[in-house]
Amino acid sequence: MDKESLRKVILSVIIGGFLGYVVLRNLFGGGILGGVFGAVIGVGVAFLLSYILSLFPKAASFTADNILAVIFVALVLLGFMVAEEITLKTYIELLFEIVFRESFLLLSLIIPVVAGLGMNFGITVGVIAAQLSLILIRWFDIPGILGLAACAAVALPLAILFGWLTGKVYNRMRGIEMIGGLIVGYFAASVYRIILLYVVGGIIPLAAKGVDVLTRTQRNLLNPSGVGVRVSVDLGNLKYSLDGIWRMPFVTFVIIMAVCFLGWLIIRYWRKKKNPALGEANIRLTAIGAVACLFFLVISAWVLLTNNTTYMALRQAPIATVFVIALAAYAINLLLKTKLGRDLRSVGQDQHNAKTNGINVDRIRIIAVIISTVLAAWGMLIYLQNIGTLGTYTQHNQIGMFAVAAIMVGGATTSKASLKNVFIGIILFQSMFIFSPSLGKYLFGDPLYGENFRTFMIYIFIAIALSLDAYNTNKKKKTLEEAAPNLSKEEA
Repeated sequence: MDKESLRKVILSVIIGGFLGYVVLRNLFGGGILGGVFGAVIGVGVAFLLSYILSLFPKAASFTADNILAVIFVALVLLGFMVAEEITLKTYIELLFEIVFRESFLLLSLIIPVVAGLGMNFGITVGVIAAQLSLILIRWFDIPGILGLAACAAVALPLAILFGWLTGKVYNRMRGIEMIGGLIVGYFAASVYRIILLYVVGGIIPLAAKGVDVLTRTQRNLLNPSGVGVRVSVDLGNLKYSLDGIWRMPFVTFVIIMAVCFLGWLIIRYWRKKKNPALGEANIRLTAIGAVACLFFLVISAWVLLTNNTTYMALRQAPIATVFVIALAAYAINLLLKTKLGRDLRSVGQDQHNAKTNGINVDRIRIIAVIISTVLAAWGMLIYLQNIGTLGTYTQHNQIGMFAVAAIMVGGATTSKASLKNVFIGIILFQSMFIFSPSLGKYLFGDPLYGENFRTFMIYIFIAIALSLDAYNTNKKKKTLEEAAPNLSKEEA
């Protein structure tokens, strides 16, 4: 048995045994004995699936490249089966509220990956810039969309400064930027807490003449002693300042999006058919996308024609927020086609060759981090205006970890990330979050274990994703090294 076959056997035993133990244990009466029976069946199913996939190389390759997404799909399906309290309507409402809230934040991770920096765990500094700007604007009580725009304007220079400093750190930590991002995030969070706990109201005496002379909004920001910002800050009229500009019935929104996406698929296929230089015109993928669009159109039309009260009562979609997310996605796609985008790709592929071609590698890497930090700051503003409350000292915790886990579940790696990874990842990842209490109750007998199960899944899947990415990278490198002598002999 060669090393590759042995690796597949070990992986099948680990994944199949683990999933069989946690998922099938209750079917055999629970306890250790039930878990053992479940694990044995899980290993058997894993071997059977491995054999079936070996008969279809393309399917096997796709599954291997997207193993995290496959596991999350399985968990979501299990959640649907065991979550009696979560109806389809509830699931749709919760899922799309989260998607609209967090998509912009995940977009901030794409550019650093393209530039070869890996997953930017340091987006925490952008999140902190957003929170500082929100606290400042709440102090002056600027309302509505004007207040949110002011937050974005204040966060911009802060995020640029923080991104520049983070980029400087990354340039001194080549090869371990992700570890550097974690350390930068922890350091920035510590400084942020010191400023808001002791500097605000202490060194900077905002209530020197007493708390009573402050406005109601300002009093609600500071602790009763006048020193430090409160643990929780109500955003007041900043809540839904973007979401509330324009809302549309959800069913109507689905119809419009399906029509637009169908039109985009057809136009893209036609353009590639006419001009092969734009890429391969894949009729199979186009047909799958078209069928999916038609499916949503038919379902939505049925809901409208039958006036189905259950789904007609779905929460309205925040069109202004969707427009901002779409604009940011389009801007990123457009940026990657410019000279700066080509420089980012060149640096990400090979820093030595990029430097040889006259590209200032350090500068490009810093620009990538600055763009990521600014997008993270603005994404956090969209996130917070939807929630309406700022957890001053906890809101930024694990933001980078959650975002990285979501985009990697969507198929991104430390060297490749795209828009589809963002949206697929956030749907799968947040679906698991929605069902985690039910999964915790089913798997461990207590819904309170759902939060621990959720945290466990985040860390274990980041570890698996990074390990698989490192393995695949080393495998490709070894293949190229083995092929190099053969190519030299052929040329000779």
